[in-house]
Amino acid sequence: MSRIGKSPINLPQGVTVEVSKGNLVTVKGPKGTLTQQVDPDISVKIDDGVVTLERPTESIRHRSFHGLYRSLLNNMVEGVTKGFEKELELVGVGFRASNTGNLLELQLGFSHPIYFYIPDDLQLETVTEKGKNPLIKISGIDKQLVGQVAAKIKSFRKPEPYKGKGVRYKGEEIRRKVGKTAGA
Repeated sequence: MSRIGKSPINLPQGVTVEVSKGNLVTVKGPKGTLTQQVDPDISVKIDDGVVTLERPTESIRHRSFHGLYRSLLNNMVEGVTKGFEKELELVGVGFRASNTGNLLELQLGFSHPIYFYIPDDLQLETVTEKGKNPLIKISGIDKQLVGQVAAKIKSFRKPEPYKGKGVRYKGEEIRRKVGKTAGA
């Protein structure tokens, strides 16, 4: 039995889960609504504020889907109640970030600014304080979308190992390399 798949999902107050025809699961909560198509072999049962998933056989395919869909549904429940947030830090001289609504403008040491449009489902905030690295805060109810957008922004200028310059997650440790040594 999958350890993740067999654990039940407790629904907080104000969250409703509906399973429609074709195993389409809809989760509604105070922050919004999310939907996820679940494999037809996996059965989703809802009783008394607890969601459980069951698989028909012990095949590798069914075992992997069991844990996967349980995690996806749990993330949906958590997203519509608390939401998710990722913070990115810009480390480098002259690195700047600003936003106008959901349009993010980045100055990352290239000859041109980078403009990136954040999907409407997400909220974007840029923080610039004197003496500190600029921050980009991305928040929303869909964990996968928040992580995907954060990873895309990070890919514009990945942290390099010698000086540590680039876009990184807040609190991320970068393995630094020693540069050239003076010749003898």
